[in-house]
Amino acid sequence: MNIYLSGLLWMLGAAVVGGGTAYLVRRFGHDEGRLDNNDAAGQVFTIISGLHAVLVAFVLISLFDAVHAARDGLRHEADSVIAAVWAADSLPSSASEQVRAISASYLETVIQREWPQIRAGDEVTGPGWTQLQQLHRTINKAPIQTDDEYYATQKTEAVRQVLATYQAREERITRLVHGDVGTVVWFALVLGGVIATLLPNLFGGTKMMTHVVIVSTLAGTIALLLFAIHQLQNPFGGAARVEPEAFESALERLRQAP
Repeated sequence: MNIYLSGLLWMLGAAVVGGGTAYLVRRFGHDEGRLDNNDAAGQVFTIISGLHAVLVAFVLISLFDAVHAARDGLRHEADSVIAAVWAADSLPSSASEQVRAISASYLETVIQREWPQIRAGDEVTGPGWTQLQQLHRTINKAPIQTDDEYYATQKTEAVRQVLATYQAREERITRLVHGDVGTVVWFALVLGGVIATLLPNLFGGTKMMTHVVIVSTLAGTIALLLFAIHQLQNPFGGAARVEPEAFESALERLRQAP
């Protein structure tokens, strides 16, 4: 289902439930003393809605930051693979060709095998870790055929870039496993939204239709924000959907290189 249509359904559903609740409270509830509740209920509503708004803002900002961090991490991982291949070009031809082949296989693994799993939020399986270990062993075992310090420095740089790739990969998978909003936070978000939506029913003085519109608008807005949080939980899926463009670009560069 289209993401915008899903968000609209969330919002309309919450608005209908909130508006229906407000109508039932006004239609069958007791109006006696309701006007006298405005000051006390208004103060409570201000505190609770303010705390809920702060929590929603904090969660949304952290999730937006996580999406940007995920995108930067992908670029860093792909660039580290390319940098390792370039540094390994100073090794003997057999070793450098093997490094290039393993690096291309690793990028293909990420794009074709791992990315569908990441997008679905599933456990990442496949030979990715094994390929990085093989890449590290190939560079380490490659002999340096000259005493020129440049070649030793390049070999060290290639090893360093492989380690950087390893770290970036680990961060990517960790972000997938531990990036969700926690159960306790979801509990606070949902319960706080429900309470903030129900409290206006204690107010008096407004006409029936005006009251229903106010409560339904509040309920729909809160539901829309919760929908946005739900979609941003996985930076590689949902509304955020960070694509493997960095890996595709890196693989294309490797294939075009002579």
